[in-house]
Amino acid sequence: MDTKQQNARRRGFIPGLLLTSGILFFFIMLVFPLGEVIYRSLKDGFAVYASAVTAKNTLSALKVTLIAMVSAVLVNTFFGLCASWLLTKFEFRGKQVLSALIDIPFSISPVIAGLAYIMTFGRMGWAAPFIDWLNELLGTDISFVFSVPGVVLATVFVTFPFVSRELIPVMQAQGSSEEEAAVMMGAKGFTVFRRVTFPHIRWALLYGVILCAARAFGEFGAVYAVSKARGKTFTLPLEIDALYMAGSAESITHAFAVSSLLVLLSIVILIVKQIVEYRGKREA
Repeated sequence: MDTKQQNARRRGFIPGLLLTSGILFFFIMLVFPLGEVIYRSLKDGFAVYASAVTAKNTLSALKVTLIAMVSAVLVNTFFGLCASWLLTKFEFRGKQVLSALIDIPFSISPVIAGLAYIMTFGRMGWAAPFIDWLNELLGTDISFVFSVPGVVLATVFVTFPFVSRELIPVMQAQGSSEEEAAVMMGAKGFTVFRRVTFPHIRWALLYGVILCAARAFGEFGAVYAVSKARGKTFTLPLEIDALYMAGSAESITHAFAVSSLLVLLSIVILIVKQIVEYRGKREA
């Protein structure tokens, strides 16, 4: 066998090895564990599964999870658009500092974020007198820790950068020449955004929203710190943890059943993500 044939076989062997390793890793680390969740959730029959996913605590956790997810998406979409526009279309002092601050949730443990909210908005926090004054003035009982608003705040924090970090590279690549031309032709601010900027960033925006929603669904650490009332402020990850830590065979089966809800939600988000990527590439 000559040298060229040996090199050709070697070149064919390496891609095959990499492909096999990737497939094995994919099945061992992703497919098998998720398949085990589905199997364990259904092994005692569909009746047990249905009773687990329709239990009062599960429905409450699903409701709180959806509230936190929708709130985080709305807040971070608005902030992401504003921050991306500011960082890519304007020059000002402190621009790099603002850009770095956006990435804080990537570098801080979610548990630390939850504790920070407790120390800020809890009864011993510096904002407590203002919250008490506001409640007395309005006749309300607003609370930002160990309540649904606290869960929303924690979820907003951990999903903070996702939308802006998808938009900033796209808006930087777009530049500002088209917006400047539109302004010179008499277009106003929102018209410029709607007719010129938005068509270029809509797929990146939608992709960032999907990532934000996916992160919000699975958040545990920050929410755990500010949520202590099962059936009232627990999200799905916390409800799964409570069921599993109960230790009985029935509660563990119920934990897997509730886990399957998150698996199904993740699959839906993954499908939507792939559709968005495909449409974005086609349009590009």
